[in-house]
Amino acid sequence: MKLAYWMYAGPAHIGTLRVASSFKNVHAIMHAPLGDDYFNVMRSMLERERDFTPVTASIVDRHVLARGSQEKVVENITQKDQQQKPDLIVLTPTCTSSILQEDLQNFVNRASLESNSDVILADVNHYRVNELQAADRTLEQIIRFSVEKARKNNVLNTEKTIKPSANILGIFTLGFHNQHDCRELKRLLNDLGISINEIVPEGGSIKNLKNLTKAWFNLVPYREVGLMAANYLQNEYSMPYVGITPMGIVDTANCIREISTIIKNHNPDIEFNTEKYIDQQTRFVSQAAWFSRSIDCQNLTGKKAVVFGDATHAASMTRILAREMGINVSCAGTYCKHDADWFREQVQGFCDQVLITDDHTQVADMISRIEPSAIFGTQMERHIGKRLDIPCGVISAPVHIQNFPLGYRPFLGYEGTNQIADLVYNSFTLGMEDHLLEIFGGHDTKEAITKSLSTESGCSWSPDGLAELKKIPGFVRGKVKRNTEKFARERNITEITVEIMYAAKEVIGA
Repeated sequence: MKLAYWMYAGPAHIGTLRVASSFKNVHAIMHAPLGDDYFNVMRSMLERERDFTPVTASIVDRHVLARGSQEKVVENITQKDQQQKPDLIVLTPTCTSSILQEDLQNFVNRASLESNSDVILADVNHYRVNELQAADRTLEQIIRFSVEKARKNNVLNTEKTIKPSANILGIFTLGFHNQHDCRELKRLLNDLGISINEIVPEGGSIKNLKNLTKAWFNLVPYREVGLMAANYLQNEYSMPYVGITPMGIVDTANCIREISTIIKNHNPDIEFNTEKYIDQQTRFVSQAAWFSRSIDCQNLTGKKAVVFGDATHAASMTRILAREMGINVSCAGTYCKHDADWFREQVQGFCDQVLITDDHTQVADMISRIEPSAIFGTQMERHIGKRLDIPCGVISAPVHIQNFPLGYRPFLGYEGTNQIADLVYNSFTLGMEDHLLEIFGGHDTKEAITKSLSTESGCSWSPDGLAELKKIPGFVRGKVKRNTEKFARERNITEITVEIMYAAKEVIGA
């Protein structure tokens, strides 16, 4: 555990709450102090939900500390059971409950005796897992609990559907473009003649989890959430799963081929013209293949980019930039340290170096050292890019409200390839905007552009030096400024004049 003002992945209980609140008619009880209940507001704001978030905070205050927590927690569980009659109540531990060493399982056992709803304790360790790991574990736990209960009651449906069908695992609330990706995946599967059996957890019902085993296979679009559940269903019920993320032209085709292989293994008599579908979608639906051969994309060949995000999106984006667009990925990284080996394997040969860290300062230092033409990362990298005058396209959580667009913007499937191509092209070309505004007139950006990370370096600019700096085109001014100040700092120069600028240019090519 560490104190930080920015975290790529939040605490474990946030992951549990995200999964629980994605299901229909599931209520989560969080045992935590006042102030930790910000999840309700965050979800309602970002997802623009019309209904209240089904999460209740069982507040730890001085009275609870004096008398103990059991009575209050049990009371909250039974109260929600009577008021809302949920199918399942999930009690999630927090750092506070761990510090107080409370026996939450005992609370659950007692509440179960007084509730009509099923009550379970989220099996997550706050000191060892983060938000994404906890979400993956909670989803697997809920599915396991429901499936085993159905099997015990002899209502588990293991007979496969007549036509090919699939479960989509891992679409959940506050995910990066998850709702749009889900819609695109449903369209893709429908085109292939595959029906959707269940989508969990987003919008899924606990009562319908007994039908999961009817599907021919499971599709897991994101490694972060859904993989544990897919492995459980594969080990216990021999359900194959597709773990290839259909992001980009190449990987979307590979995902479809993997689906085709599974279906033909299940029923060799089914005709599945995979290659014809891939060809038609690549040529007529996706414009990315055409774009990659256009002069616009060729102008990006060799430009440097940095990619950072969760394991799924960062790995996929790295391969798209290098393999499909000819862009040099100087560094690819992820904050999913628990998935470091898989990530290195996926990006091997597609980037110059790999960075595995959950420390945003290391990412900032790496970006400032490389000085790429564009960044593709999280909102944190967007903030870093703003300070360095480097454009950034957001491709992964953590995100802001602008990453929950009202319009249709998937990142997966063939329509997703168009969105990614637009994002990449605009991220690179918008660096010219300030230069064009200076030529044709527009808002004055000169003063703002000179304010970057290096303003805290202690160097000041003389009037003539600043005037000379303003003459430099906007799309390279930031780099010139940083290099000149670096030159001055190394020589203990406190004021930068025109002469210093020319000296820096001679030495380091500023």
